[in-house]
This record gives sequence, C-alpha cells and structure tokens, in this order.
Amino acid sequence: MGYVTEETQICGTIPTIEPIAGGVSRPLWSVMIPTYNCAKYLRETLQSVLVQDPGTAQMQIEVVDDCSTKDDPKQTVGEIAKERVVFYRQSQNVGAVRNFNACIRRARGRLVHILHGDDAVAHGFYTEIEHLATKYPDTAFLATRSVEIDERGRRLRNSPPMPLLRTSSDNPADLLCNNPVRTPSVVIRRSFYEKHGGFVPQLPHVADWEMWFRAIVEGRGVMSDRPLARYRIFGDNDTSQLMRTAGNLRDWLRFGEIVSARLDSFDRNRFLAFVRVAGAYQLAKFAHGGDRDAVCHNREFLDSLPRVAMPWSLRVAETILRTPLLGIALVRARQQYQRLFQ
Repeated sequence: MGYVTEETQICGTIPTIEPIAGGVSRPLWSVMIPTYNCAKYLRETLQSVLVQDPGTAQMQIEVVDDCSTKDDPKQTVGEIAKERVVFYRQSQNVGAVRNFNACIRRARGRLVHILHGDDAVAHGFYTEIEHLATKYPDTAFLATRSVEIDERGRRLRNSPPMPLLRTSSDNPADLLCNNPVRTPSVVIRRSFYEKHGGFVPQLPHVADWEMWFRAIVEGRGVMSDRPLARYRIFGDNDTSQLMRTAGNLRDWLRFGEIVSARLDSFDRNRFLAFVRVAGAYQLAKFAHGGDRDAVCHNREFLDSLPRVAMPWSLRVAETILRTPLLGIALVRARQQYQRLFQ
C-alpha cells in the first residue's frame, strides 16, 4: 500500500480496490454520485453533470444510494436522466465512507469523480480536469477550487487556493494544518486507488483529508485556481453532526498522528495550535446558535487538549473565542461579513 505499518495502525485498515478486469469497456470518466436522504438536491447535482455529458462512451454516471429512508432518489434519477444514469441501492446503510468505497469499486473509468448528491459542478469542470490530466499524466490528484454554498444554493465563499499545487507536486504542506479541499472538486485516477487503496472508514470526519494527503504524497497532485465545484454546507450533513460532538476535532488529532508518522518535518505544535483555534471557533459558533449540548461536548474536548506554544495571534484568537460574549460577537461579525462581501 505504501503506508508504513505504524501509520496503518493509527488510521485503520486501508480498503483494497481491485483493478478492472480485462476486456471491460473503460470510459475516461466515472462520475459516481453517493447519496443518502438528500434527493431534494439530487436533481441539481444530476443536471450539473448531464449538461456536460460527453456521452456513454466517454462517461459513466451512476448514483449509489446508501439505503435512503426519507426520500426516493431512484425516482429522481428516473425523472431527470431516464436510462442515462445507472441507479444502485445498497442493501443496508453502510455509512458515508464505505459508500464512497463502493463508488470507487463500481467505477470503470480511468478518472473517478465522487460527487455527493447534494453538491454540484459548474460548467467547464470536466474540461478543466481533463486538461490537467493530459498535462500531468503521472499525477493522481486532480482538482479545482470550490464555491461553498448554503442550503438554498446561495454563495458563501470560495475555498482557499493551494499555491503549492498550481503545478504538479508531491508537497502536502498546504494540507497539514487544515483541509481546504472540498470533495466535489476532486478527481482521482482509478489506478491510484488500485495501488494505494480506498477511503478509511475508521476516520469518518477526515477520511477525505487523509485521502488527499495520501494521493498527493504517493501520487502527486495539482489544483486549478478556477472555482468549478459547488460544495453545500448545511446543518444536517455528516460534518455538522460530527462537529456537535467534537468528533471532527478528535479525528483531526488522528490525522495529525498519521502525518507525524509519515513526515519527519511535521510541526506537531503548530498543528495542535490550529486544532485549538478551530475548536474554539466551533465552540463559539454553537454558543451563538444556542446549542447547549454541542457547547458542552466541544468545551470538554478543548479542556482535554494539551497547552502548546502558539503564535500570539492564535493565542489571542483562542482567548477571544473562548470568552462567551466576545466569541459570539466574533462569530456574528464573521457571518455578517460573509453575507456582505463574499
């Protein structure tokens, strides 16, 4: 797999992805759309792909439903795409990460795009990625920036750039303290998954982050500065639920252990400082929303973290965010700024 034993012990077993059997028709693209109880957004997701569809010889499009219980994505697929899009339903709910791996295993294309059923792509996404894939044939991780949107599709902000990946690179430094990459913006060569495995189910919040890190280190990566993917942020998604229990922050720490086992140059103190500030902001955000249970969970997690040397700017930020009235005021001000200027 390429990962050392210590690293796989930290992150769990890396699932195997078998190669495609000989004689199977191989399109360039596999657009795999995992979905779970989000059929109300699936229409937009499918339309964003179909308007760029180069045809069945070039693109496999498939919806992989994780046994939805609140809606009927099969009906939506039939209404929008008829026979063009294959629909596959899991026999039981397997969870988001295992459903991602099911998508990879079902993918026949050389370039695999996992596009969640509540996200979308802008016109030109597949052309841009194909350009990168052609220009950098030995690069596994191919991506663009994203536009983050809310439940109603309103633009919130662009994801940050990754300057080190403007050309093909195996330097993951832009990923070491936070994850600026949004899943709908990423395409991975299937050959990479076959060699290095799929997403790790034991890392529910950072499985994508760990995969991007692994792909860049083991297979090189490149990112276009164009924001051509649409990533939806809303209160009911898996990330938001993990944030309520601070589960996302605990997975952050596990990701730090993985990177530390891999890179001698990893600055663990700096990483922990970012976790502390991110946790403090998360705490203030839940306080602003009046979610007392989430506040308790996040405060308990922050109190368990070791104190580390921090730049003064991060120390001040953490102090302000953990002061109830000041933290709420800062969250409110940031939200207002985003609405006005983003």
